[in-house]
Amino acid sequence: MGLITSPSHAYAGLTPPQLRQRIRAGQWRGPTSGLAPGYTQANLVVVPRDLAYDFLLFCQRNPQPCPLLEVLDPGNPTSQVLAPGADIRTDIPRYRVYRDGVCVEEVDDLMAVWRADLVGFLLGCSFTFEQALMDAGMRMRHLECNVNVPMFITNRLCRPAGVFHGPLVVSMRPLAAEAVVAAVQITSRLPAAHGAPLHLGHPAALGIRDLQRPDFGDAVPVAPEEVPVFWACGVTPQAVVMQTKPALVLTHAPGHMFISDRRDSASW
Repeated sequence: MGLITSPSHAYAGLTPPQLRQRIRAGQWRGPTSGLAPGYTQANLVVVPRDLAYDFLLFCQRNPQPCPLLEVLDPGNPTSQVLAPGADIRTDIPRYRVYRDGVCVEEVDDLMAVWRADLVGFLLGCSFTFEQALMDAGMRMRHLECNVNVPMFITNRLCRPAGVFHGPLVVSMRPLAAEAVVAAVQITSRLPAAHGAPLHLGHPAALGIRDLQRPDFGDAVPVAPEEVPVFWACGVTPQAVVMQTKPALVLTHAPGHMFISDRRDSASW
């Protein structure tokens, strides 16, 4: 079977284990928004053991961009909580390798760079709440355009922890003005998926000069009558890594998430 890039394909009806199997087999390399509706998706950050405490503390101090869902044991690539048996080295469509704060390559798996001292962190993702917004009648523009969600580095700083410090990243979804209150109410019930928006409208207040030039992901059209709604984003650690420049950090590629077996309605 050839490479699939659009979740409008029949892949959209597969279960999380089925999707992870196809990702592992190289049959899906695109963004995961729209896949496995109703299930929790997660960002990935992998750091050496000597930085793991600092990063854990960073997540605890910055729960909105970094809602911590699972921490793996050093050297163990297998999830025990979100998707028992799933391998974080192979079950995400695309990964990034950061060396000294620079993304030196994007890869299909982490097998060649995995080490016994590495610790994996799985963090909540806003893709988790998109189905709930669509069930309430809201349109997800990036899905309609078949592109990745736009993400922006802001002028807001995270609370530092150890070696980790840097700017907050947000994802943006344009919504009809009359839908904004409902969007806030729905997402506020899902703190493990970043919770309520942290900003509404006025992108300049976040230091965003042009909504058509995202730092990660793809631009989407925003109609004059729509409100750009901004949620804290799990790509924040990647912006932090670019600033703090640790020797090695492994992550998912923005928009390419770990699809878990946990229902988004499960209590955390």
